[in-house]
Amino acid sequence: MTEKTAPADSSENGTEKEPGASPTHIASPKLRYEASKALVWGMVIGFIVLAVHLSQSLLVIFGALVFAAMIDGGARLLGRILPIGRGWRVGITLLFGVAFMLWLGFFAGSQISQQAAEFPAIIGEQLGRLLSFLRSKGFAISQEDVQSIASNMMSGVGTITKAIGGLFGGLTTMFLILIIGIYFAIDPRVYERGLAWMIPSHRRGAFYDTLSYQAYTMRRLLAGRLVGMVAEGIFTWALLAFYGVPMAALLGLLTGLLAFIPNIGAIISGVLMVLVGFSGGVDMGIYTIFVYFLVQNFDGYILVPLIAKKTVDLAPALVLSAQLIFGVLFGILGMALADPMLAMIKVALERRSARIEAAGKPGEPKGAEAAA
Repeated sequence: MTEKTAPADSSENGTEKEPGASPTHIASPKLRYEASKALVWGMVIGFIVLAVHLSQSLLVIFGALVFAAMIDGGARLLGRILPIGRGWRVGITLLFGVAFMLWLGFFAGSQISQQAAEFPAIIGEQLGRLLSFLRSKGFAISQEDVQSIASNMMSGVGTITKAIGGLFGGLTTMFLILIIGIYFAIDPRVYERGLAWMIPSHRRGAFYDTLSYQAYTMRRLLAGRLVGMVAEGIFTWALLAFYGVPMAALLGLLTGLLAFIPNIGAIISGVLMVLVGFSGGVDMGIYTIFVYFLVQNFDGYILVPLIAKKTVDLAPALVLSAQLIFGVLFGILGMALADPMLAMIKVALERRSARIEAAGKPGEPKGAEAAA
């Protein structure tokens, strides 16, 4: 009988043993390559789906970062005149904010709440006059058409604001933004280091560079925005009160608050201002139109450019498009944060482009490390 010899072990011949014992192993290199690509695409799709489900939470976190940038900007301004620690400067900035809200609630709240109660009646009366005027000019507009348009508008508003979840949801969202923003503002370096640990070491320099530019841009953008809000509110109130326009304080407050949302906020405040103005006659209505254009031009062409000149340089059509898209997707909060988010994306792309250009210059570092 002949003895059966065992198959030679591949390790004895100096070659690696083929890991074919596992039933999930793919022996073909081409199949393994295609499977790895499919895995990567599956993970990308999974991350996109996860981001959609977490979009509201991510938006709240970004809103907290915007609020933290406001606090940080105030603390840095105080640091120029007060040689005290950052924690104290952050506390003083928050104290000023709380004092302003208390003043707004206790001293200006009674007058503004009175005017707010009369505001819907005046708007409804002016819309009725506009409807009668259009009918007199031959437009066949019935009351049912107006009600249908109003119901569609309310349906649209409900769709846009569903992410906020009503009054309670809106207050909860604002509370979360304030609390998280305060934590970010007190010690931002902790969170920067935490993000940097999740990035490869050779790319951390690029990460800190981009983050520094984004923070600087955000502070300047919000500084211009806040000063513009205050100026628009005060100038609108003063000019309207000078002529005796009804609800001057309420219109000034609404104009200032809506100025945080570029383009759309100005349009809404202007429509409300003109409707209230025409309730006092044609002369008053024309005066409110003059006030609106005067305030908007002063803010857009003189005040904000002096404070945040060439900060982001975003195209108005791009900002408006982003506001409409973010408003439909994420509600009023998304509409308000569309401009800062677009600015941060632009800064990140600009810094990456600058590093790539620097990598191609003589004497500069080249390769993946420079383009990171």
